[in-house]
Amino acid sequence: MNKIPFVGLHAHSVAGSIFDAIGYPQEHMDFAFENGMDALALTDHGNMNGLPHQVLHAKKMKEDGKNFKPIFGIEAYFIPSLDEWRDDYEAAKEDKKKRKTLSKDVTATTVEDEDASKKQVRNVLNRRRHLILLAQDQEGLSNLFAMISESFGPNNYYRYPRVDYTTLKKYSKGVIGASACLGGVYAGNYWENREEGELAVLNAMRETTKQMLDIFGDRWYGELQWNNIPEQHALNKYIIQMHEEFGIELISTSDSHYPNPEAWKDRELYKKLGWLGKPRPGYENAGLPEGVEEIGYELYPRNGEQMWEAYKKYSESCAVEYDDDLVMKSITNTYRIAHERVADFLPDNTVRLPDFVIPAGETADTALEKFCIEGLRRLGLHASEEYNERLRMELSVISDRGFSKYFLTMNQISQRANEVMLTGPGRGSAAGSLVAYALNITQVDPLKYGLQFSRFMRADATDYPDIDYDVADSMGLKEILIEEWGEDKVAPISNWNTLQLKSLVKDISKYYEIPFKEVNDVTSVMLYEAMGPAKMRHGIKTGIYAPTFDEVMEFSDTLKAFLSRYPHVKTHVEALHGQVRSCSRHAGGIVVGEGLNNRMPLINSGGVRQTPWSEGMNVRHLEPMGFIKFDVLGLSTLKMIDGAIYHILRRHHGVENPTFKDIKEFYNKHLHPDVMDFNDQQVYSNIFHDGKWAGVFQFAEAGAQNFCRLAKPTNLIDLAAITSIYRPGPLGANVHNDYVEAKENPHRLKFINDEHRSVTEETFGFLIFQEQIAELAHRLGKDISLDDGNALRKVLTKKGTGKEAQVKDALRNKFVEGCTEKGLPLKTGEKLWETFEYFSGYGFNKSHAVSYCMISYQCAWLLNYYQVEWLAAFLDKEPETRKEKAINVAKSFGLGIKSLDINSSGRVWEISEDGTMLIQPLSSIKGLGDAAIDQIMANRPFANIEEFLFNENITYSKLNKKSLDVLCLSGTLDVLMDDRFTGGRHFWSAVAIDRPRKEKNLLENIVNFAPEGDFTDEEKISHLVELTGVFPFSRVMKPEIYAQLNEAFIPPIANYDPELCECVWFIPRKVVPKKTKNGKTFWVIEVIDDTNTLTRIRVWGVKDYDRIHVNKPYMAKLEYNEKWGFSTRSLRRTFRILS
Repeated sequence: MNKIPFVGLHAHSVAGSIFDAIGYPQEHMDFAFENGMDALALTDHGNMNGLPHQVLHAKKMKEDGKNFKPIFGIEAYFIPSLDEWRDDYEAAKEDKKKRKTLSKDVTATTVEDEDASKKQVRNVLNRRRHLILLAQDQEGLSNLFAMISESFGPNNYYRYPRVDYTTLKKYSKGVIGASACLGGVYAGNYWENREEGELAVLNAMRETTKQMLDIFGDRWYGELQWNNIPEQHALNKYIIQMHEEFGIELISTSDSHYPNPEAWKDRELYKKLGWLGKPRPGYENAGLPEGVEEIGYELYPRNGEQMWEAYKKYSESCAVEYDDDLVMKSITNTYRIAHERVADFLPDNTVRLPDFVIPAGETADTALEKFCIEGLRRLGLHASEEYNERLRMELSVISDRGFSKYFLTMNQISQRANEVMLTGPGRGSAAGSLVAYALNITQVDPLKYGLQFSRFMRADATDYPDIDYDVADSMGLKEILIEEWGEDKVAPISNWNTLQLKSLVKDISKYYEIPFKEVNDVTSVMLYEAMGPAKMRHGIKTGIYAPTFDEVMEFSDTLKAFLSRYPHVKTHVEALHGQVRSCSRHAGGIVVGEGLNNRMPLINSGGVRQTPWSEGMNVRHLEPMGFIKFDVLGLSTLKMIDGAIYHILRRHHGVENPTFKDIKEFYNKHLHPDVMDFNDQQVYSNIFHDGKWAGVFQFAEAGAQNFCRLAKPTNLIDLAAITSIYRPGPLGANVHNDYVEAKENPHRLKFINDEHRSVTEETFGFLIFQEQIAELAHRLGKDISLDDGNALRKVLTKKGTGKEAQVKDALRNKFVEGCTEKGLPLKTGEKLWETFEYFSGYGFNKSHAVSYCMISYQCAWLLNYYQVEWLAAFLDKEPETRKEKAINVAKSFGLGIKSLDINSSGRVWEISEDGTMLIQPLSSIKGLGDAAIDQIMANRPFANIEEFLFNENITYSKLNKKSLDVLCLSGTLDVLMDDRFTGGRHFWSAVAIDRPRKEKNLLENIVNFAPEGDFTDEEKISHLVELTGVFPFSRVMKPEIYAQLNEAFIPPIANYDPELCECVWFIPRKVVPKKTKNGKTFWVIEVIDDTNTLTRIRVWGVKDYDRIHVNKPYMAKLEYNEKWGFSTRSLRRTFRILS
């Protein structure tokens, strides 16, 4: 303990003060403790995003015997009247210029403009002042949560979340207030009135003081700070006068922004990174201070002695005298507040799921049991004792663990989803639950496929359940739930994105004016250099692995050499890596509860209310705070299935405009796992054996396709085994080849006993699934339950003498003992345990594998029986980056591709009447909006250009000049171009460039623009690529040449493999001449192939006679390395044009 008792009541962290503070709350807490303090408040700007960091670290400190008290607070953005501000805001929205700016400023990552906040803010829309608010107890914390949630609401938010006097009065109970810094409420009075004189400042501060005393009473404090800014001392004097006039108590704060004194320079650089690309001219390019004295203050968690030293130092340097006793009391007051006025508490983390999911007159347990029994009856399984016994077991575990309401909530979500979109059969371990199946949350019968409930939920576990739920449109479903249930009941989950190594090296180097090329030479190879050694360390032999920050820093020789030349860059990189960069939303995660706005401080990002805390692989902040995440994940394959059914109903069932009800009826009749024949050998033979993979889920990669062709699956478990094996671990251990050999020679299989056979026969003797290890441990071990068996998978890889290793050793002894009691030799039991250990790193979740392979099979079934309909849906849902490759796949099935046509192209890929052509949609044209498409489709067909341009039924404000431009250039209007036009350029100029308003004007344009003729082939290709994102491959590559390349196993350049091929083919799109350091010319050729992937080839030593023909196919033998990519030193010797 320090001689001068002090607690920092004003502190910022990177968790909530983005691009203003660095270091997470735990770093600040640790330093404060080491610096002699026993408490610290966190008061980030406008939010409480860092609160879970505080809570979890306080618990850890307590476990470590460190007595440290977290204090929960906020530095709010305050304005006196929201009503007045709102009137100004609404007026600004009426201004066209201002309205565009307003619409762009909705983000959860407010970057604090430190300089702007510490002076008069002239733009009334940006006006705000800082205000420190601290929670005294749980009631005060709940009030802060509600206040923040309201401040981010539509009536309070523009760039900054705001509160006013009315808000403070509403939520003041249990809350302490303080006047903050040079950007605070008293400072606002000072900045706005100082030009009018001392009296004007004092009168404004008196009014503020009266208002705050009315709200907070003796919980209102005047805040003094110590730095070498003259205005700070002027403000201090005014605040002291408020103390003398009104008797308000004073506190001194350090306003800390970084976790230790040495971090000041990293914070200065981090602030500048936050302004990159933002309208703050010159700020981001200003140099860094040489020393902290240039800044005028130090912002780390000071102790009492350091606060006193700062007071003495800065008051003397600014030649301002104070009453030492008064200042000393302001310092020690903080300790009294922290330990006498703020309770020693952690936030209430009771799990509160919504009550509205429980029907009136029921409890959660009775309602869940009732719904499940009804579900079994609907499925025709209610008479089966096996199913009833399993259901009783699951319901008992769920009830004992208090999760009935969780399942009821998930039931409500799935019911709403199934009413409006296709949903997946199941995902993850939840497919092993009969309760989930009975509630129609999953579509997988767990008993039929031998799936274990204990893999999903163990009776002895303490973790929360986690049902991952696949839907066709995740965003759409979340919007429905928010709209129907309310923003206070459903909130999407935030993701906090952090600064990563590559961007940090680039941005920091730019500040130190390190040549771009030198930096790029490092960042282009460092991940590749680290990948090999990192994979070796982890025992990964195949596949791609993303090395961690530490691994790249350790294994990349190029990066290490660069950082040794620029050690200051290394210092900043190490300090700033992992600091918060921005806020986004979890792909599908939501929180569901009652009164969320009072239970957490909701924020706003992109106009959507969302949680301030994250939940994922790297961060778990929702569960410790009492919130369970529901994962509603979008799966594009479900949209593909939906699209295929749409086409099937139109072409084969006479349904002109299928509704979702029609689509769902077809799905339930033909594709639902309960009715689908997963043993249809025609599907396996035609698709999985013959290698027809168009859009087949989980089989997009060539490696998976090849493995599947070799393994020749004949049932769903075969498919599940194949997808489980096709992962880096098993592939690296050669399991895939061993599995194929065993499958081809089942007569060679040996089983140690009947139990072993019954568990592993379906996977040909291999332990492919994690559940198999659990099942064998249960059957062969002594007193090992299925729960024990499933706990086993988590401890099998543990070594040493830790708690988990001890659990593993105990289970091993019980397993080996059980084996011997069942008549197996000791060595057999020990060897089988070693097999467990070996496969524990490779085993996969059977519930997930089976569920996802059902989707794979559904795709294959549709491709087999409704080929053209499936391919149309496949093209419609493939992203633009893979569209050209998808088109070529469709062509390989014998289908033609009809170009864009104003009379036949629709919103999606359509099918010609004879089923031989797929028609490119209007929606694929960039720059053509939905409103324009509506006008086209409502008024076609068009016989000529006049009918299109002068149609009284078309609203041309929606089908405007821009729409005409892209329709012409994309070739969509070519069918309306008759012999009056000399070519495409003539047509475009007459129709779109000089838009005719009357037929007379069109006729004049036809005459005037006749000399313009046609576009060149290069221009036509360029227009198609720019407007549709698809390279017109068929115009460039002759089918016979393409076939010859495939027969010769010459791959496109994007599929280059140095171990398998010497030559590649490609189509040059652009040649960029450049100079080396020595002034020699070289070329960078940008090329494309049928994967629609852009690749660059460097041509060294270019000769005067060298030529490249763009948009012509070439074959070449190239050099390749990770630094330069593809290159050649002789164009003439290595390139060959294909014609």
